[in-house]
Amino acid sequence: MATTPTTYPWGDNRRFNSYSARFRRLFGGRVQKVVIDAGFTCPNRDGTRSSGGCTFCNNDAFSPSYSHKGYPVGRQIEEGIQFHRNRYRKAQKYLAYFQSYSNTYKPLEALRAIYGEAFAHPEVVGIVVGTRPDCVDEAKLDYFAELAAQGHYVAIEYGIESVYDETLRRVNRGHDFATAVRAVEMTAARGLHCGAHFILGLPGESDAMLVGQAEAINALPLSTVKFHQLQIFRDTPMARDFEAHPESYRFWTLDAYIDLFIDLLERLKPELVVERFAGEAPPRYHLNPSPWGSVRNERLLQLFEMRLEERDTWQGRLFRR
Repeated sequence: MATTPTTYPWGDNRRFNSYSARFRRLFGGRVQKVVIDAGFTCPNRDGTRSSGGCTFCNNDAFSPSYSHKGYPVGRQIEEGIQFHRNRYRKAQKYLAYFQSYSNTYKPLEALRAIYGEAFAHPEVVGIVVGTRPDCVDEAKLDYFAELAAQGHYVAIEYGIESVYDETLRRVNRGHDFATAVRAVEMTAARGLHCGAHFILGLPGESDAMLVGQAEAINALPLSTVKFHQLQIFRDTPMARDFEAHPESYRFWTLDAYIDLFIDLLERLKPELVVERFAGEAPPRYHLNPSPWGSVRNERLLQLFEMRLEERDTWQGRLFRR
């Protein structure tokens, strides 16, 4: 095994390139995301590509209580800031996180109004725009580049979910991996911060496939990555498929999942900022009880970092350029 560094390439002694440390470096203090629902939909839901949506999708499971579709963006930001001030008193700056559905899936002029309203709030220092790889084009990305050129923090976060086309077809994603590659490259070419989201455990993917996708992820010009374990939510096509074909699905114990993710992390290039390695949602949305019980994200992070120390390993240990 390689000699354990005392300081890692990202500049601190944590064993992975953490999202929180990145924002402390960028802004000099804690930055908190405020989730906004700006009333977007998705081409996989409105009939443009499909009317069924991705088989795993239930946006409500990840929407906080203060995020109210139909409220003006400015009001949602203000209520979100007040919510986080009560919960995270150390937050000094805020990012408006447009999370629900595909937040570039409107005409450009509508995007200008929505994101202009976000930046009108004096405590918003940037935006994070969640969307699909097939919902951007040159003109929209040029607009976001204009915002960044004005000194704003602008990040585009793509739901990629898997690097394997067979998996993408199986979950009715509506695009292939090549579409994601093009979107990420177009975004990064404009100097924008670019993130990607992946789900670990989609049906048909083995542990070797999940760890092996590190090579394809490393080849993308990404700034940040976010991973979630598969969770099956009620009232989704995946829930119906799971009930009909449970043998097609598998779930890890918490310890096994942490070890699997570390196997992947060891192969991720050091400059990739890891925002998240697992997710949680209220139990009422889950079709099947979580094998992890009621462990919250804070405790997951503690267990993850303890396991990194036990294995004496770190992000990028097995990465080779």
